[in-house]
Amino acid sequence: MQTRRDILAGLGAAATLTIAPRAGAQGWPGQPITLVVMYGQGGGTDTIMRTLAAEMAAAKGWTINVVNKPGAVGAVATEYVAGREADGHVLLGAANFNKFVRVMGHVDAKPWEQWSYLQAASALGSWAVPVDSPFETLQDVIDAARAEPGRIAISTSGTGGVWHELALIVADAAGIELAYVPYKGGKAATLAGLQGEVDVAGGGVHEHVDLIRAGQLRCLQQMGTEDIVLDDGQVLPSVGGLLPSLAPLLPLGPQYNLVLRRDTPPAVMAEIEEAFAAAVASDAFQQIAASKYFNVEMLTGEAADRRAAQLEAITAATFTKYADKIGAPVRSPAELDLPEPAAFDGWWPPQGYTPPGT
Repeated sequence: MQTRRDILAGLGAAATLTIAPRAGAQGWPGQPITLVVMYGQGGGTDTIMRTLAAEMAAAKGWTINVVNKPGAVGAVATEYVAGREADGHVLLGAANFNKFVRVMGHVDAKPWEQWSYLQAASALGSWAVPVDSPFETLQDVIDAARAEPGRIAISTSGTGGVWHELALIVADAAGIELAYVPYKGGKAATLAGLQGEVDVAGGGVHEHVDLIRAGQLRCLQQMGTEDIVLDDGQVLPSVGGLLPSLAPLLPLGPQYNLVLRRDTPPAVMAEIEEAFAAAVASDAFQQIAASKYFNVEMLTGEAADRRAAQLEAITAATFTKYADKIGAPVRSPAELDLPEPAAFDGWWPPQGYTPPGT
């Protein structure tokens, strides 16, 4: 995890990733900024984005209004922001570098050509059940699913979304078939599990941990590299210890990104990036990250573009393998001019790639 000191030490380097004369941003913003979050209120993306917005506003004296536009694994919010003027007054609060929208056929533009990404943090996937559930362990779920394939239902934050993708990966490793029930965001998916609408709540540690602490949910597995022990002694077991084949892939979970149109004026982009770095370094952001088990990891510029392309390649390959579970046409890596995940390192940067700010 990057600490406040780490981020402040690197602030100068981060700011140089979008090079522009600061004088060009004088008088900006000329109006309140709107941050459009692609998932519903209360989930991980919303929590991260609202904290960033508050701390960016405090650092710069700006007014930032946050609105939620969930739907189509982020495509609704993405298309809305893409249709606004590229002047920095309308920003996108995203998860996972928008890696789903092109794979699912919602847009055609390459993410690292249309957008500039500022990554703040990442999270860990989690499966949980109500404390009165008959499932005490992940093995109990596996045994039940093997006995009755397709009967055990798990909630997701939307068909083709990150919790759906990670549930597919875990189910494949366990050799089971589940029923995937989509909801509009991680909070709704968590509540569905808590209220017994599904057998298992899919989501993230950050969405489950307060309910686990309160004795309402029990963690079956989380997708970190090792077990998490809460202050009260409760253990959130790592899926790597339960399904060893997944251990090399861990940690698994979403990434949270503030996103700008790529054609935003460089001086404005530099202002926003500076405010973003200050927000990630703030005590408020660091504290919420620690309490919710977010991993603070700031990426900007080419490093963020590379992560965007890599994640999109992984998702394209995963969804092509499980196309019958997605419920909609998906595009393969070849159709998207992407390499297979194992070949990514030799492929990046793709021909014609231009880093932000150049």
